[in-house]
Amino acid sequence: MTYGYRTDTYGQIGGERRGWRENATRFALLPLRIFLGVTFIYAGIDKLTQGGFFSATGPGSVGELMRAVRDSSAIPALVDLALKSPSGFGYAIAIGELAVGLGTLFGLLARLAAFGGALISLSLWLTMSWQSDPYYYGNDLAYLMAWLPLVLAGAPVFSLDALLADRRRRMR
Repeated sequence: MTYGYRTDTYGQIGGERRGWRENATRFALLPLRIFLGVTFIYAGIDKLTQGGFFSATGPGSVGELMRAVRDSSAIPALVDLALKSPSGFGYAIAIGELAVGLGTLFGLLARLAAFGGALISLSLWLTMSWQSDPYYYGNDLAYLMAWLPLVLAGAPVFSLDALLADRRRRMR
């Protein structure tokens, strides 16, 4: 007798019988969601706990960082806007990263969180990593592209959004 992997094997998810391909498709974005969620939570916490980051001047401050990239950014006016209040901009980025990471990881308002992550990544690409040559050395562009599938698909499994949607369906 020959043994092999059966492609017609079924699993049970949500009361429906699904083949392994359907299950794989359903869970395909989960690793990306976990990676981006954890990474953005870490980035937000790192900024919030870093001494001197929110200062307008000094080594490691958001103000010095903005002044360093101003002339090489794609949109210097965006950097000038951030330089009007470096501390406020630093807090906005840190809290935004934390909110985006938590929303993505727990799947709460997942599409909105992913859209926020895409906006943060886009703004960082246009300001901080625009001067990367070749362009693919700038990691913010890769993060921007990684957010787009989550903007489109949301968090259909292991998420608070899915739990709330299921609860709403049951109440009808």
